Amino acid sequence: MDNKEKVIKAFKESEEPLNATKVSAISGVEKKEVDKIMKDLKKDEIIYSPKRCYWAYKE
Repeated sequence: MDNKEKVIKAFKESEEPLNATKVSAISGVEKKEVDKIMKDLKKDEIIYSPKRCYWAYKE
């Protein structure tokens, strides 16, 4: 499983919106890498922001 899949899995399994630090802790991926992956996920509209600085998986 690559880092992007780990980050997506963290969002899918979470019951609440996450910030990059929490995603990093859950997925085990370095925070810098999580930030890059989240940027791509935002651009592709895979995740959305229900509140400031927190993101959730778009069903």
